[in-house]
Amino acid sequence: MYEGMVKFHVISHHKLWGSMGDPNIASTHHLNMEQLTKTLSSLFNLYEANRNSNDVHENEAEFHSLYVLLNLGSHSKPMGEPLSLWFSHVSTSILKSKEMRFARRIVRSFRMGNYIDFFHTVAAEASYLQYCIMEPYINEVRSLALSYINFGGYKLHPYPLFKLSKHLMIEESDLESFCHSCGLETCADESGNKLLHTKQTTFSHPKGGFQKYSFLGLQDYER
Repeated sequence: MYEGMVKFHVISHHKLWGSMGDPNIASTHHLNMEQLTKTLSSLFNLYEANRNSNDVHENEAEFHSLYVLLNLGSHSKPMGEPLSLWFSHVSTSILKSKEMRFARRIVRSFRMGNYIDFFHTVAAEASYLQYCIMEPYINEVRSLALSYINFGGYKLHPYPLFKLSKHLMIEESDLESFCHSCGLETCADESGNKLLHTKQTTFSHPKGGFQKYSFLGLQDYER
């Protein structure tokens, strides 16, 4: 029952995020997040109360990974303690599971700004529930990638949007819109290929936040 409740709150988190511009929705999203963390805590307690020896429950590793992904933000401590301390309470068998290895890799890539590893790992390994938790951070990492490329690239060598769209797991047309929302201009070469000129001084994060953009392969997650 508690696993079903967690799934409900995670999917609600995903759906509410797409309407965060509405103040009423933003409030509902905050309340849903509170219920999600409380339900996860209760679920973890139930796992422990019903554990036989060192057995791991069927979905236990994935639900633990969801808690790790809730800590993606630099100030996120959904259960009031640092993630490093929380890990000390988790069994070795769960820590070594593929779900937890995935979540820890995602958190590491996010905090190190390794956007290529972040997106390729999400695309290759994320479950639908894991993606729902990560979605609010997807555009944040994309914006970080654009800032790296814009400020670190060579002015005489524009970056092809087609290539960048593959790294950021976004449709090329959506990427062009995303660039514009960050204050960056795009252009086209003689063959019509869209390009991003670097060293632009107009880069900025949109004050109202990002709209919802595509994620290549998302249709494979949804069920």
